Amino acid sequence: MRPPALVESLDHRAKQVDAVFSALISAREPGAAVLVVKDGRVVFERGYGVADLRSLRSIDSRTSFRLASVSKQFTAAAIMLLVRDGRMSYDDRLTGFFPDFPESGRAVTIRRLLNHTSGLPDYEDLMAPSETASPVEQIQIKDAQVLELLKRPNALQFPPGTRWKYSNSGYVLLGLVVEKASGLPFGRFLRERIFAPLKMDRTLAYERGTNEVPDRAYGHSRGPGGWRETDQSPTSATLGDGGVYSSLEDLARWDESLCRKTLLSEAEMGLALEPVQVPADPPVGPDGTPAAYGFGWFLNSWKGHARMWHYGETMGFRTAIHRFTKERLTVVVLGNRSDLDATVLALKTADIYLFP
Repeated sequence: MRPPALVESLDHRAKQVDAVFSALISAREPGAAVLVVKDGRVVFERGYGVADLRSLRSIDSRTSFRLASVSKQFTAAAIMLLVRDGRMSYDDRLTGFFPDFPESGRAVTIRRLLNHTSGLPDYEDLMAPSETASPVEQIQIKDAQVLELLKRPNALQFPPGTRWKYSNSGYVLLGLVVEKASGLPFGRFLRERIFAPLKMDRTLAYERGTNEVPDRAYGHSRGPGGWRETDQSPTSATLGDGGVYSSLEDLARWDESLCRKTLLSEAEMGLALEPVQVPADPPVGPDGTPAAYGFGWFLNSWKGHARMWHYGETMGFRTAIHRFTKERLTVVVLGNRSDLDATVLALKTADIYLFP
């Protein structure tokens, strides 16, 4: 439980949020970090549990979690900045950046990669079985290897633009497109054009052996024998689809930039918030219900409230960000344990503020 003095200092809504997470997470187990921003002000920011079971460091607002697919909004923003720069357009073809890509990919455009209508298969389905005896870091697939897997002839699952299917492959390729168009490594472009200008000093695209994550949280899973560290998988080294680490402190800055339009203008963000329309198989959310998708954001409403949101799931981590723009309410949940449903918890938190 939270210390009594802390709980007494919270308003009634914050106390309700604290009660939700305190009931789920004990002080000496992997946990979560929770942020609520209302009307441009942080009204709740708490850590629960520990960042790792070796040091038992308490999670706080500066603890960095692997965002998994919440990273996609940063990849999309990078593409949008390059479109603004005149380095590319949304209708540029994938083959313009990778001329040796098979002819089947000629109809794959940047726009279709952004909104998951490219038809590209998930690269995880194309990977060879892992050597279980090898250290996971030695068998991790990298972005360039994903590109090679996708160059297989007749790899497309459907003609581009005709259906919607969530595609990690598309966002890995978008990360590589950023490198081609900018001449910079993907992580450096994110740092120089997004993270540094917004003073997100502890946010980065993690590359083992190249950089280090400050105040890093490690992923965990709970089994019959208790907790074990499950921080990396064979797909944990790709960047554009899920390789960014960040903290509550920095994501509050990201949220502020979205509110104030300091990085991308209202018109530029408007393009990202236009739901894609397809003739068949419209978007579905992680719960299997109808959804909407733009550039790196799901866009379906929640109980009548307009929303832009995303979730992330990877080995040992569960993350979610939900922004209710009309109500000026943002909820972020970052978890370093695989048994939490970050989206369910974020929406339970949002309900406390939407329906007091």
